[in-house]
Amino acid sequence: MAAPGENLRINSDRLWDSLMEMAKIGPGIAGGNNRQTLTDSDAEGRSLFKTWCEDAGMKVGIDKMGTMFATRPGTDPDALPVYVGSHLDTQPTGGKFDGVLGVLGALEAMRTLNEVGYETNAPVMIVNWTNEEGSRFAPAMLASGVYAGVFTQDYAYAREDREGRKFGDELQRIGYRGADPVGHQKFQAMFELHIEQGPILEAESRMVGIVTGVQGMRWYEVTVKGQEAHTGATPMALRRNALLGAARMIEAIHEVGMDHLPGVASVGLIENRPNSRNVVPGEVFFTVDLRHPDDAALERMETAYRAALQGVAAADNLELDEKRIWISPAVKFDPRLIECVKAGAEKSGFTTREMASGAGHDAAYIARVAPTTMIFVPCLGGLSHNEAESTSFEECSAGAQVLLNAVLEYDRSLGS
Repeated sequence: MAAPGENLRINSDRLWDSLMEMAKIGPGIAGGNNRQTLTDSDAEGRSLFKTWCEDAGMKVGIDKMGTMFATRPGTDPDALPVYVGSHLDTQPTGGKFDGVLGVLGALEAMRTLNEVGYETNAPVMIVNWTNEEGSRFAPAMLASGVYAGVFTQDYAYAREDREGRKFGDELQRIGYRGADPVGHQKFQAMFELHIEQGPILEAESRMVGIVTGVQGMRWYEVTVKGQEAHTGATPMALRRNALLGAARMIEAIHEVGMDHLPGVASVGLIENRPNSRNVVPGEVFFTVDLRHPDDAALERMETAYRAALQGVAAADNLELDEKRIWISPAVKFDPRLIECVKAGAEKSGFTTREMASGAGHDAAYIARVAPTTMIFVPCLGGLSHNEAESTSFEECSAGAQVLLNAVLEYDRSLGS
């Protein structure tokens, strides 16, 4: 058994090989991944992960939301586990590292402990949360949200994708609707490793982000209705063009973000109907994403956004159906766990900076039920949710090393 003070080193080559092997499942069209939640590719990725965990001597359980829990025992039979992990699902045009690094970095940490026979006081449990991305089934972080009591299981099962397929049915179809009740797997702390998904660490030449919290987020769905008409026979002044109105609304949403910096306001999905070249569009559906580190400022953004949409609809004689479908308040992470991450980064000599997360993560919901924090590493150009997403061999290695160091720092405090 390794001495408690030994600076254990992960196997960087093995970690990278695992990341690249997982990336072969659900390949994208431009070098990234399309492994959306509850697809056949997601099932294949889950099965590979399950095999790797079992090969590492861990027992894998699955709850009724499809979330996977792989447990490495500790010496204290009464201690609750320490969670490490993230998610394996991707965006339709996702990269190889978003979420996946957190899961496979945690696996590499467990493999390292196995190699030297290191026994932790508490069990350590790798978690793969279902539907973190929310790209196929909105809202995002659905399984961790059910775990934290934000959503009911029935609500989650009833979510539909754009083709009308239900979450619960697809979970059953791919064979990952587990038997364990959601919340059955209790734990005492959670560390989540992730790429930054922004440009700050790279711009400042810092290797590790010590994440202090997550900014608030709100999602909306908007339907704009006008009147379909012949493009050649309908005078410009007499048109009720839903697409023109939507375009003006999208520009106004952009201005809401610019007026409330460092907040952001985005439209990411749009559907035009009937989408015919010689028909004035009669209906447009689009989604809106508002974010800000301060909940009061986010409330002001929502007020401005709604006023802007209503103004455009009235001016262009259009019908407007707008609704908020998800809200995630700003989150502050646990100070004790943050100190463990600091100590873990310092032990390996990595440059660091404290930062809040601009993106949403499962850790934001889990922080409601247990002490939680996150570790960030850079990504090239701050680019994520894009097939060109890139994180280097050295950065992936650093993230997994700090994760291992932080977990051991925390675990040693349990035995003191």
